[in-house]
Amino acid sequence: MLDPQGIVSSWNPGAERFKGYKAEEIIGQHFSRFYTEEDRQASVPRQALAAASDEGKYETEGWRVRKDGSQFWASVVIDPIRGEHGELLGFAKITRDITERKNAQEALRQSQEQFRLLVQGVTDYAIFMLDPTGRVTNWNSGAERMKGYAAAEIIGQHFSRFYTDEDRAADVPNRALRTAGREGRIEMEGWRVRQDGRRFWANVVIDAIRDETGGLIGFGKVTRDITEQRQAQKALEEAREALFQAQKMEAVGQLTGGVAHDFNNLLQIISSSLEAVEQRLAAGQITVGQHMAAARTAVDRAASLTQRLLAFARRQPLKPEYTNLNALVPGMRDLVQNSVGEAVQVEMRLSEGLWPIRVDANQVESALLNLAINARDAMPDGGRLVFETSNIRMSKADVASESGVAPGDYVMLAVTDTGNGMTPDVLSRAFEPFFTTKPVGQGTGLGLSQVYGFARQSDGCVRLESEVGRGTSVKLYLPRYHGAEEMRLVPQSAPEPQTLVAGAVLVVEDEAILRMLLVEVLEEQGYTVLEAESGNAALPLITSAERIDLLVTDVGLPGINGRQLAEMARSLRPDLKVLFLTGYAYTAMDREVLGPGTELLSKPIPIDRFCSRVRRMLQGS
Repeated sequence: MLDPQGIVSSWNPGAERFKGYKAEEIIGQHFSRFYTEEDRQASVPRQALAAASDEGKYETEGWRVRKDGSQFWASVVIDPIRGEHGELLGFAKITRDITERKNAQEALRQSQEQFRLLVQGVTDYAIFMLDPTGRVTNWNSGAERMKGYAAAEIIGQHFSRFYTDEDRAADVPNRALRTAGREGRIEMEGWRVRQDGRRFWANVVIDAIRDETGGLIGFGKVTRDITEQRQAQKALEEAREALFQAQKMEAVGQLTGGVAHDFNNLLQIISSSLEAVEQRLAAGQITVGQHMAAARTAVDRAASLTQRLLAFARRQPLKPEYTNLNALVPGMRDLVQNSVGEAVQVEMRLSEGLWPIRVDANQVESALLNLAINARDAMPDGGRLVFETSNIRMSKADVASESGVAPGDYVMLAVTDTGNGMTPDVLSRAFEPFFTTKPVGQGTGLGLSQVYGFARQSDGCVRLESEVGRGTSVKLYLPRYHGAEEMRLVPQSAPEPQTLVAGAVLVVEDEAILRMLLVEVLEEQGYTVLEAESGNAALPLITSAERIDLLVTDVGLPGINGRQLAEMARSLRPDLKVLFLTGYAYTAMDREVLGPGTELLSKPIPIDRFCSRVRRMLQGS
């Protein structure tokens, strides 16, 4: 207790404990001695009593001084004590030592300030907060630099303004918040828009922020501009794909001799069969089935070889898919045999129950062909080339020397020859790009490096074993695929009715003999047939009043090509159906872009299949 002038009149054990004075030492002394020298000079004690007297209560915090001179942070409450008639009798003063709380609050304040300075000092990341509805509540300097908005311009605005029109129309911003709120976090990449309208490719992380009770109070959002990294990655992928395509084309060049030899044999079979048929018919004999069957078999073999060669050579996007090497490797046998020649015996040793893998099948074929060509060059006098598959479990010790390769289940594909083998110094450099022991003009040195790159891109590895005079074995280890098989089911179609369908067909084909055969077949089926030898020659028919229900056109026409002709025809005749004929390889992607009322057949085309397709298209099914 204090009297009206501030003299201490009572003192409890708590005051003695944290201020250090015994009652007899302090009673009768002025309470200002507990204040710091600065506060006394500023008349803070006197002002505190005056405020308590005038306002009925005085409450504050500040530094106070113990008997030993040490200071503590105090919470102080002073209440006036009045008599029955309102006269001031003195003051009741309650003091609490809250130094620890003060220190904790100061530490928290300093931590928050340091964090604020850290966030504000980060200029490569946009770091800001959103309220639960997605409105911006704070904004760092990195966000201003990256997105172009000053804090005053953007705080209170919805964060969706950073998204593209397409993303806003698809409700991407709100869906992102819902996902973050539900799962606690979302990470995504996409185009974002700066204040000046320019776009940049962003990596975005949104974290949900919750209070102690689990209630959602907002979101923390971190954005990085990774446009340059994306462009660099895209350039690297394009360069890698171009290198891969160049290596494929080199392999095709290496194949030319073998393919020409095989085609000459097939042409000989066809030519001899036709001559035999002519001779028998001239002699009045009609038993020509054996010779016709031989010619048809040769045509089928040539068509299969051409399609595989074209599919292999064409530029295609690399696409990992479910693959079983026991199905893929045997399909390469003809191309491999053509590339190595008759002096090399090709063997297949395929392990039963082979695990599936997920790789780009086109890359596997390219790797096999490159290895086959290397093996052929290592066996100038002939030899044996063995393709082998098996399941392998690799331990940590097995992959210890392979950086980035995890232990686990792998499928091994080995290509082994009985050729010259490699010396240790050649073996040590075999995977280096552009390293080759072949004479100038006979190899780029990209074959084994391409195989190595393919294996590593597929999360696998490749190992090389070779001994001079005993041959070489290249072993690819590709990780087992544990996903479900990607089935490609072909619907079974019921036999088509052979009813005649009326209609007018325009046939556009620059190969005169083929055009003649197609026209003749269609006329025998009862169709009205128009014909033209080129896209330019077909235009007058397209623009005339002639009835045309179906356009049958080669894709690779001179001048106006088949696709251009079809577009012009469709602009004049929107309901016109189009059947493309092509001598090139095509993929499922080609079929997808054809559109309704448009189909494609690859040459050579069996006549019955051609007639069936024409009939089906004219029926509108």
